[in-house]
Amino acid sequence: MIQLKVRIDNAHGFVSDEEIKLFKSETDLQRRKIYEKTGAGNDFLGWVDLPCQIDERLIESIEKDAARIKADSQVAVVVGIGGSYLGARAIIDALSSNFYQMQFTGNKNPLVVYAGQNIGEDYTAELLDFLNDKDYSVIVISKSGTTTEPAIAFRLLRKHLEEKYGEEKASERIYAITDASKGALKTLAVNKSYKSYVIPDDVGGRYSVLTPVGLLPVAVAGFNIREFVNGAINMQEYLKREEDIFKNPALLYAIVRNILYRKGKTIEVMANYTSNMMYFTEWWKQLYGESEGKDQKGIFPAGVNFTTDLHSMGQYIQDGMRNLFETVVRVEKPKRILEIPHDNDNLDGLNFLAGQRLSYVNKMAETGTILAHVDGKVPNLEIILPQINENVLGELVYFFEMGCALSGYILDVNPFDQPGVEAYKKNMFALLEKPGFEQETNEIKKRLTD
Repeated sequence: MIQLKVRIDNAHGFVSDEEIKLFKSETDLQRRKIYEKTGAGNDFLGWVDLPCQIDERLIESIEKDAARIKADSQVAVVVGIGGSYLGARAIIDALSSNFYQMQFTGNKNPLVVYAGQNIGEDYTAELLDFLNDKDYSVIVISKSGTTTEPAIAFRLLRKHLEEKYGEEKASERIYAITDASKGALKTLAVNKSYKSYVIPDDVGGRYSVLTPVGLLPVAVAGFNIREFVNGAINMQEYLKREEDIFKNPALLYAIVRNILYRKGKTIEVMANYTSNMMYFTEWWKQLYGESEGKDQKGIFPAGVNFTTDLHSMGQYIQDGMRNLFETVVRVEKPKRILEIPHDNDNLDGLNFLAGQRLSYVNKMAETGTILAHVDGKVPNLEIILPQINENVLGELVYFFEMGCALSGYILDVNPFDQPGVEAYKKNMFALLEKPGFEQETNEIKKRLTD
């Protein structure tokens, strides 16, 4: 059995069980397209069977390289953008202390930092300054090796490493996760003898967290990738054999969000009440936004961190336009125990909470907020996790991946391509006067001067 649960009680004023049942034939069709790999984008359905296909040799190799990085590095720099870094960061941040980055000197595992996820000059210069007196390794992730942001960052980091350690020793500190046989990074990895891992051809970036793209950084950060994979396997097997809409959480989630979309709820707000799940929301936003936002269709994914954002975005969610619904990720058991103390003066009037755990207060805030938002005509879905650990996060990752594929097919879009991402790249290359873009350069310059 799986640990994750989906609860739709607080959407029942907006979605009925009868409406959900009407989707049975539709979802039967979409499930067949996924499992038989006959739907749109079927050349990128490798993630469907991936958890069960991860072999022991790959896990052992990743664990061995993670141990090597831990032994010789205080810092591990993960170079990538989008799905090439968000999945790993989501898992690492969820499992880490909220103050893990500030406890640098006390970390038993390397501090994992990120590069190539932006082109910020100050960010990258400050990262290089930080690395000047640190022993570090680089995990560079790119199928092609030519994606602008990570390619620039890796060029700078490779120069820094080679100046710091010499070319041969620098090569021993670089781990390339890339295409099996082609591309600029693959060529460089072969020429420089970098240790390499393969991004499967049939797994897109945003679905790649259960490949070495996510597994190596997570292992370097000190977490149990075997349990992470096992959680995904449990969810994969459960979702495949369970055909009942109300018992299959990915089916239920995909159906309910599409019913709400057809009723004008075009924005989905993911709400966390656990602060170190913030980057999980960022990964989810990319997964659903890049998968569904096509052909002038799609639910817009947004995220809030409560109770913090109740003091900013809470007003809009409660009283703004009624074109949104919430998906609350509820964690039932925190990692730590902290009780509110008694205070003799009681000037803040909080002695009525003395002896209560902070998690109890947080849960009451969560429950009260859901009720308030439902009263304000905002449907609420709940994804309930018993706790945050590797196994549960493995379930959650695969659940969202399958839910996204099903939802995209129900929307009648290809959930596995991203044609719109190329538009900004074409304009940027034209403005930078990249060779091969001469016509585009002339056109965009004329457009800007007219």
